[in-house]
Amino acid sequence: MTTMTTILGAGGPIGNELARILAAGNMPFRLVGRNPRPIAGGTLFPADLADRDQTIRAVAGSKVVYLLAGLKYDLGVWQELWPKIMANTIEACKRAEAKLIFFDNVYMYGKVAGPMTENTPYAPCSKKGEIRAKIATALVDEVQAGRLNAMIARSADFYGPDTQNGVPNVLVFDPLSKGAKASWLVNATVPHSLTFIPDAARGVAMLVDRESAWNQVWHLPTAPNPPTGGEFIAMAASEFGAAPKFRVFSRPMLWLAGWFKPQVRESYEMLYQSDSPYLFDSTKFAKEFGFAGTPYPDGIRIAADSYKGRGST
Repeated sequence: MTTMTTILGAGGPIGNELARILAAGNMPFRLVGRNPRPIAGGTLFPADLADRDQTIRAVAGSKVVYLLAGLKYDLGVWQELWPKIMANTIEACKRAEAKLIFFDNVYMYGKVAGPMTENTPYAPCSKKGEIRAKIATALVDEVQAGRLNAMIARSADFYGPDTQNGVPNVLVFDPLSKGAKASWLVNATVPHSLTFIPDAARGVAMLVDRESAWNQVWHLPTAPNPPTGGEFIAMAASEFGAAPKFRVFSRPMLWLAGWFKPQVRESYEMLYQSDSPYLFDSTKFAKEFGFAGTPYPDGIRIAADSYKGRGST
């Protein structure tokens, strides 16, 4: 018997990569979003996840639901919509008796001294982190009460092919591909973990198929021993045959730029992630599934190739 898989918030880099994995496995899947775009093998279902009835209809008949929504990077939007979207998704999955996997970030951990693991306590030091802690807690509460089968899959900052909004793509790959100088945020001398987008999609697909993985938090496969910003840029520059020259955007520079660019202003409170080591530990996943993530040189090469039009290898 075939079972329907539903992707809520389709159209982003994770959703697109996951859809390709599902299509390759001949698994029926539904692409849900305000204006979902066709992907071979998928059924389109336009819906607003902030509307409970629309979300319930979108999830009906599903066995597994991926919540991959990405909202406009705006605090007001997050405060208004994320609690609604999480509550609506939980209700829809309970009614459909569907399992839910939520693709999350690490904002709720706040600034961590040492590696971030699945056991790192929530100590947000940003408004956006407080929102992420709130919605993650709402989901965990449902699981602990026995009302829902779910899991949280977390990623570090990410990069990769077809990842236009990833910070390394914006600051490194895009300018290098145009012959311009790369940039980094705040401090290029400390290590910074980055999750390769295809690994994240592969990781969530592997998790849902492992019965014992449910009702837990997982860090998605992310290569260990991350490079510093300068080392990351040097590897990327080498792929483009460019000199590894770059500039570092300081806090005062970004504060000033925020007066003119809303997205920079919205990102300012998250700069604590860039001024000291940002270490994301996915050892739990590696031990369970035997996959520790694509090594940085390989991921950087694939990402760079996508900008050069050769396609990934």
